[in-house]
Amino acid sequence: MTASPLLVAYLSMEIALSSELPTYAGGLGVLAGDHLRAAADTGVAMVAVTLLYRKGYFRQVLDAQGHQQERDVQWLPEHHLERVSAQVAVTIEGREVKVGAWRTWIHGAGGGRVPVYLLDTDVDGNEDEDRRITDHLYGGEERYRLQQEAVLGLGGRRLLAALELTPTRYHLNEGHSSLLALELLALELSRRPDDLAGAIAAVRERCVFTTHTPIPAGHDRFPKALATAVLGRELVELYARLPTPHSAEINMSALGIELSGFVNGVSQRHAEVSAGMFPGRTIHAITNGVHSATWTAPAMRAVFDRWIPEWRRHAHALRGAQKIPTDAIVAAHREAKRALVDEINRHGDHNFGEERFTIGFARRATAYKRMLLILRDVRRLREVASRWGALQIVFAGKAHPRDLEGKRMIEAVFRQQEVVLPWVRIAFLPGYDMRLGGLITAGVDLWLNTPMAPLEASGTSGMKAAHNGVPNLSVRDGWWCEGYIEGQTGWVLAPGHPSDDADAAQLYRVLDEEILPLYLGAPERWAERMRASIALAASYFNAHRMLGEYLDRAYAPRW
Repeated sequence: MTASPLLVAYLSMEIALSSELPTYAGGLGVLAGDHLRAAADTGVAMVAVTLLYRKGYFRQVLDAQGHQQERDVQWLPEHHLERVSAQVAVTIEGREVKVGAWRTWIHGAGGGRVPVYLLDTDVDGNEDEDRRITDHLYGGEERYRLQQEAVLGLGGRRLLAALELTPTRYHLNEGHSSLLALELLALELSRRPDDLAGAIAAVRERCVFTTHTPIPAGHDRFPKALATAVLGRELVELYARLPTPHSAEINMSALGIELSGFVNGVSQRHAEVSAGMFPGRTIHAITNGVHSATWTAPAMRAVFDRWIPEWRRHAHALRGAQKIPTDAIVAAHREAKRALVDEINRHGDHNFGEERFTIGFARRATAYKRMLLILRDVRRLREVASRWGALQIVFAGKAHPRDLEGKRMIEAVFRQQEVVLPWVRIAFLPGYDMRLGGLITAGVDLWLNTPMAPLEASGTSGMKAAHNGVPNLSVRDGWWCEGYIEGQTGWVLAPGHPSDDADAAQLYRVLDEEILPLYLGAPERWAERMRASIALAASYFNAHRMLGEYLDRAYAPRW
């Protein structure tokens, strides 16, 4: 019997398609978009499903004190997407909810393309409440989230069937789409009602699950009473038949893992951590990567085009960056830095200068990321800066609307802006998105990453920086456990310190004794480190390599 041609259906609650489309909140969505961009480049047959968020995640507004306010995003899907005629229905709280869809295409460097379908419940015939199910990304309470997950998992599978697409693999990007696997099991059992083990095995043959969450509290859980009310008794009773350890809640990650034949974390370290959370299942490691052409600044892209013409289709060719003259890399970075400084100075009276050493910290504003670590001892920071002739630090990032501690962190950065003058200048740029992220990762001189280990599943911003010749200073966690090469790709903050004070002290010491002396005192050696970041880090931590691993280990084989 001839095997079916490979077709991978990729389901994700968020996918970053472009800065103009409010279909993502942060790293999970950006990773999803890069995954699909790599598929378009390399010709891997994929189709993606997500939700259409008419009001987006939120538009961040910061006042003069750094207080975050959230505004709905205003956009018109019909200006960016094409509506498809197929329509399906999902039963939610006993009501038949119609689910429409829109489509866009991701086009690749080699002429390939990947369709992305965005599910939409703002459909004529639905009740007003149901029309709002897909309004907000990560909005509302448990009930709203579970309704969305029903639309994504159940509606996503049904839409693909209505389009007469028959995936050979379903890739569930986090637990939000795990209900798809449960419905596949229900369909299998309709054909073999007395063979639960065989039905589970058949579903596992078709499902791949990726977890991005290194702590138990980060996985979606819903009380069974709520799940019964939203999804109906049959699905909840089917969940109860699974061999997964049960509680009074439905754990969406545990569900996806139970029904997937291949399960992976997103770095070597994260896979080890995840194995402890899900005993009895093998958690493989496929370390994340970023889409090289998307995250490399225009001037640096031009350098790569000249010296490594095949890099857009084969990102591993960036290993050849060692043959690029360092002055070409430095000149391209200077252009990226100028663009960033111009952007910063447009946002206020920051007086950033191109000649000053600039540190970047841009990511979700939440406690474990430790945004404030570099500002923990302002006296010491000013002392380091005064010795070396001034520092600039650019911050960006959104706090979840309900993350009060994250919001307070942003406010604390604003309070320090005057305190650190004149030797340190600080800017916090509002509205962190793909465009701003690209400007910052490309334009700074050093990328800073200071999470509490082992809470960083992977992290990808440092990979983007490396594509632009920007070295990293990072805690040894996530991807940096693999990406750090001493004397080449950056610097490491050793784990195991007993307090934030100790970590901050080490950060200041490395800046004062290693990084700034190299940058200001040995510019040729600094340029060599920039080049090594491209050749050794970017050549591996890219989405082409990542997708190749999924293809070889998860999509193509039989387990």
